[in-house]
Amino acid sequence: MFCEKAIELIRELQRASDGQLPAFNEDGIRQVLEEMKALYEQNQTDVNEAKSEGRSDLIPTIKFRHCCLLRNQRCIAAYLYDRLLRIRSLRWEYGSVLPTSIRFHMCAEELEWFNQYKKSLATYMRSLGGDEGLDITQDMQPPKSLYIEVRCLKDYGEFEIDDGTTILLKKNSQHFLPRWKCEQLIRQGVLEHVMS
Repeated sequence: MFCEKAIELIRELQRASDGQLPAFNEDGIRQVLEEMKALYEQNQTDVNEAKSEGRSDLIPTIKFRHCCLLRNQRCIAAYLYDRLLRIRSLRWEYGSVLPTSIRFHMCAEELEWFNQYKKSLATYMRSLGGDEGLDITQDMQPPKSLYIEVRCLKDYGEFEIDDGTTILLKKNSQHFLPRWKCEQLIRQGVLEHVMS
């Protein structure tokens, strides 16, 4: 049946929960594009035949195939657009460095788009707030306190805070740090907020 592969791409995204990025279905996209090419070529043949031989009985078939082409086009555009929205939200959730498990599910063009988006966002943040810029990806939720207790989940190395103090973040060590300095590391899975 026509358009089934395109609709399956959309269903695949629907099945993935919010915030998750399923693997890029390159094979599905290729199959939809091949179907579109076949429909277009069949339409071209029938249009030429209808014009040259005056066969008006082919017009409903031509219109049907054209509608299928448009539907496939909309499905592919929706699939790609939804993936870009998910990738954009991942930048805000994880920061400028995505975990390998997520990067593995992205195609080369999506990785390139992510890097361009990351650069654009960084340029915008540098233009805000004077000389140092303003990191608008921090404090996604309003803070209840300025300092929080965190536990280090993996060895990270030295971490410098505003007053110049350097802290060694080793696995299972606990620290009392400024929220805004460690929020990014919490999202990356290096630190975890310890609730008392």
